[in-house]
Amino acid sequence: MSSATPDTSALRLDAAAVRTACSELGFDLVGLTRVRASDHGAFLRRWLAAGRHGGMAYLSRPDAVERRTDPARAHPELRSAIVVGLNYFTGDEQADDNAAHGVIARYARGRDYHRVIKSKLIALLRRLEEQAGRRLPHTRACVDTAPVLERELAQRAGLGWFGRSTMLINPTRGSYFFLAALLTEVELDAYDEPFTRDHCGSCNACVDACPTGALLGRDASGAPVIDATRCISYLTIENRGPIPHELRPLIGNRVFGCDICQEVCPWNGPKFVQITRERGFLPGWRETRGASKASAELPDTQSPSLVALMRMTREEWDVWTRGSAIRRAGYAGLRRNVAVALGNWLSREPEPPEEALAALRDAVTDEDPLVREHATWALAQTGRMRTAGAPDAT
Repeated sequence: MSSATPDTSALRLDAAAVRTACSELGFDLVGLTRVRASDHGAFLRRWLAAGRHGGMAYLSRPDAVERRTDPARAHPELRSAIVVGLNYFTGDEQADDNAAHGVIARYARGRDYHRVIKSKLIALLRRLEEQAGRRLPHTRACVDTAPVLERELAQRAGLGWFGRSTMLINPTRGSYFFLAALLTEVELDAYDEPFTRDHCGSCNACVDACPTGALLGRDASGAPVIDATRCISYLTIENRGPIPHELRPLIGNRVFGCDICQEVCPWNGPKFVQITRERGFLPGWRETRGASKASAELPDTQSPSLVALMRMTREEWDVWTRGSAIRRAGYAGLRRNVAVALGNWLSREPEPPEEALAALRDAVTDEDPLVREHATWALAQTGRMRTAGAPDAT
């Protein structure tokens, strides 16, 4: 065998040492499983064929489907998956009952998790190389963006079960954690047993609570099904076009993502969840990194004012989202979401605040047609469309 493709068949590491390294790096969960073909390939293909993925075309690319369903086909040298979980729960304070403020999903209130977890996985790789006494050129760090079925890997690694919310639920931690994996060419001397028991029982809380009806329960095989095209997280983040008219009132004041299915889950009660130890995930993470005066004067991420969000200039938005997962929505996308939230709030106000109406009137003439259309819709909800510069809603 040439030096370019070293023989890794005899390379075996101590599983206990791997677990210790994961714990020392701050991961809250760790499970070990072999890399093999997915058990859910047929389900994934049916889900994609039904169009449940909406505009997320990257999920349905043939090469991506093949890699997700069998990573070893593209990378036959891979042997093991070290699956880790990192808690991101930031507390129960929400803005749901204050319609003048927006709700940002907990996972996005702090620093971008891709950056936090990727650095930890790279550090874990260095630990493995120290244990192996050599480089591991084929090891891959997978954080959300890689074509890997993280939740299935986590279930096979014993970390939890698939709830009706489609979230992976851990029996001691609930579901407020990020999943990631290090796929490596080394063998381990021990692996975890899959988590096979379903602890949801007859509970249907998440399905009943989803305001847009995105959760469809379990199919005939017992797998939980979600229609991403109706999911608030999809609509406010991945969706690049208009939000369907019939779904706009159901979104309420959630301007980036949604935690409703997790908030109502009994497994996310105080008996199980804990505040994250990762300071970068907390809403005040910028202060811990020496925030500039400019960023300190911008809206917070815990309960931001809708008017303040709509009034942000592109330059201010760039500062506000730097190093944050909120950047994924884009400037126009976030303003679209805020316009919907403003319309939902002001439609219930007998005398809508002038500053909020003024923000929407200005947005009606925004340079981006997506923002203009949603701001126009929002103004129509207030019954105050006949304002200079505001076209009729369509």
